Amino acid sequence: MIDRHARIVDRALNRLKLRQLRLLVAVGLHGNIQNAAREMGISQPAATKMIQDLELDFEVKLFTRTNRGVVPTVFGETLIRHGKLIFAQISNAAQELDDLREGNSGRVVVGILLAAATSLLPAAIEILLAERPNVAVKVIEGTNEVLMPGLLAGEIDMVVGRLPSHRHRTKIRQEKLFEDRILAIVGCGHPLAGRTGISFAQTKPFGWILPPLETTLRRQVDHFFVGQQQYVPPVTIESVSYLTNRGLLQARDLICLMPAEVVSQDLANGLLARLDWDVPMGQGPIGISLRADDDLSPAGRAFKAALHQASESRRMGIPQSDTRIQPIHLK
Repeated sequence: MIDRHARIVDRALNRLKLRQLRLLVAVGLHGNIQNAAREMGISQPAATKMIQDLELDFEVKLFTRTNRGVVPTVFGETLIRHGKLIFAQISNAAQELDDLREGNSGRVVVGILLAAATSLLPAAIEILLAERPNVAVKVIEGTNEVLMPGLLAGEIDMVVGRLPSHRHRTKIRQEKLFEDRILAIVGCGHPLAGRTGISFAQTKPFGWILPPLETTLRRQVDHFFVGQQQYVPPVTIESVSYLTNRGLLQARDLICLMPAEVVSQDLANGLLARLDWDVPMGQGPIGISLRADDDLSPAGRAFKAALHQASESRRMGIPQSDTRIQPIHLK
């Protein structure tokens, strides 16, 4: 087994060409060698030969022929995934070199989930830029279903927000920052706003703003509703857009489940109101998700350190606007 592994690694280092990997990814995308060859600007026989050479070098069958074309085997899917990661890293390296040429000291791409978007992320960016003002930061917002594939493909450096409890866990490593809880939020003019000791039965006449079906919180909510005599809200709106949710709550008598971290500022400013009902689901850790087998760039490590510092400041009750920012020490 060791000899076989060493043999394959030696062949890859000495014979593997990026053009072969580009073709491999293209065949996986099109499911057809002819279309992939056309995209690459080579003949079909040349493309077939390149795939055969890959199969010989890696000593596995990469594709299975069908009536409609070719389908990647489990070995093909694995090599395609690693090929995409290699190209993403090359793109990242080119972008980082370009940033350095333009005077930026590195670049970090952050996927952000709702739970960290309004408070933690801005605080961390402020800390990072105070220490490294020329770092380029790109923020991509979405759900775990949208962001995790980008993280695993190397297109995103880290995902910040509610840590996934089941899916993706084998391919990522996690760093917990703090525990967050879910609150039931309404507009200040909602009939239940200001009342105490609200029961779930009192919420039933009102519509709900809920997270998408693929999220853990939504599955927990649906399970809870089923346990409440198969309750179905009169109105259901699916949204993870905080600005949209806030506007809807201010305009209509709806109820929305939101992380306490997200809504704290609007509650303090009197723009929204917390429903006096203890939400029986949704508490969980907020943290950082990273690729399990990869290392961050200097800019990425600096931003991760800034996230930990922002989280510690939050725990200690230090205002976000406090300008006494501690230097970032990288391990």
